[in-house]
Amino acid sequence: MPVLNVRDRVKNSGVWHDFKEFIQRGNIIDLGVGLVIGGAFSKVLNSFVDDILTPPLGLVIAGSNLENWFIVLKYGPEGKKPYTTPEEAQKDGAVTENVGRFLMTAINFLLVAITLFLIIFIATRFRSWRLSRRQKKISNGDVDATKPDDADASGVTKTCQWCNANVPVAAVKCMYCASYLHEKVPTELLNKAAQPALIELDG
Repeated sequence: MPVLNVRDRVKNSGVWHDFKEFIQRGNIIDLGVGLVIGGAFSKVLNSFVDDILTPPLGLVIAGSNLENWFIVLKYGPEGKKPYTTPEEAQKDGAVTENVGRFLMTAINFLLVAITLFLIIFIATRFRSWRLSRRQKKISNGDVDATKPDDADASGVTKTCQWCNANVPVAAVKCMYCASYLHEKVPTELLNKAAQPALIELDG
């Protein structure tokens, strides 16, 4: 009886096969690129908040850097006052509320939220415009409805109207329930196509 080594066992296992399929998907590459860009964008945004936005704001509100705006709740045992930075107060054992740091974190969060909202809003509007323009071309007979648009190859998913599963936007037939997607199939073909969902309802 042949004895498989560890390498062969791993290759023949279902976990290895699933892992290979997962790595070979295009989505994992998109995810990696998104993480790298997101990390770089986070550094740029933090620098903008720390180095550009908060210094003049701190000068107006606290008379100094916003990060050094804090409230002393209890002085330290050595009683070194006044403290100039939160680090100096904490080193002395004082209890402080770091209002400036909280404001900087809140400003950073708001900027990230607003930026993400604008990106998603613009992308959604642009995609809706592309789809509406394609629908008009299909209505006018300028475009074949069975051929996917360039925008359909972006990996974006939509919901199947029969089983509510997520399927690629360019899909003509649902991979889960095998139902045809109406907006991707011409009317003359739809009349001839058997809808599994309708067959189940009729039965």
